[in-house]
Amino acid sequence: MSLPPLPKNFASAVDLSTLGKAPAEEIPTPGIPVTQSNLVAEVLPASNQKVVILICWSPRSAQAISLLEIMGKYQETDVLENGEPAWILGTVNVDTETQVAQALQIQSVPIAIAIIQEQMVPLFEAVPTPEQIRLVIDKVIGLAAERGVGAPLEKSEVVEAPMEPEEIAAMEALEKSDLAGAKAQYEKWLARKPGDILAKLGLAQTELILRVKDLDPKEVLTLAGANPDEINIQLKAADVEIASGLNKEAFTRLIRLIKVSAGDDKKTAREHLLQLFSLVDPADPELITARKELASALY
Repeated sequence: MSLPPLPKNFASAVDLSTLGKAPAEEIPTPGIPVTQSNLVAEVLPASNQKVVILICWSPRSAQAISLLEIMGKYQETDVLENGEPAWILGTVNVDTETQVAQALQIQSVPIAIAIIQEQMVPLFEAVPTPEQIRLVIDKVIGLAAERGVGAPLEKSEVVEAPMEPEEIAAMEALEKSDLAGAKAQYEKWLARKPGDILAKLGLAQTELILRVKDLDPKEVLTLAGANPDEINIQLKAADVEIASGLNKEAFTRLIRLIKVSAGDDKKTAREHLLQLFSLVDPADPELITARKELASALY
């Protein structure tokens, strides 16, 4: 089974090439250590019954070790009525399991990946807050249960994270239709807390609204149909489609553009597509399919 590569926007995680040597002492890890053999023989098949969450880590990364501890505690408390774990935690030590790391194209750690019905869904990079991790886990388990994989948690200790001051200011700006003000607040939030999931999502959503607010959707799509290789028009058309809920159409449009483009145009189209990916639920089947198609287009 070929494994889809992950998107390469790992700026907030720690580049493996910048880390020093691994510590000599053995670090205890929760969950199931994933190897090249058990990934295909055991872990992937298990994802047809329960959600599997892989944490790709290195003993050289303090962030990665911290994430392992958080995930291990959550998995211990997430049990079904029959006492079984609600989901499976797998750990990939990228220093020792180099073939697995290469197959997953891991460039930085830590990285969290969900596996549902043998389909891989990138979840987050670096270490979000425990509250954000809790929300992501619950969301993934709930969506998987809707697809017949596993069961939703009856009682999960979801901690409502208090709103950040910039988040409050951004919401107030949006209520006043001050999109520029909202964008500035999300950027301020990210400057203070780089990699924050909610800040990145808020900024991406606000930027999308700014890009499409003055566009005539019908006119843009007509122009895009008449100019299939004009990158600026195609990017606008994809924005219009995403804003209209036409995710599959937007993904297909940009993947086709990536295939026929080269150089800076190809890079621009790919980066724009990854930005649109961030606006869609990570467990959405159309997004999962699009990630595979993007991988094929790039490699």
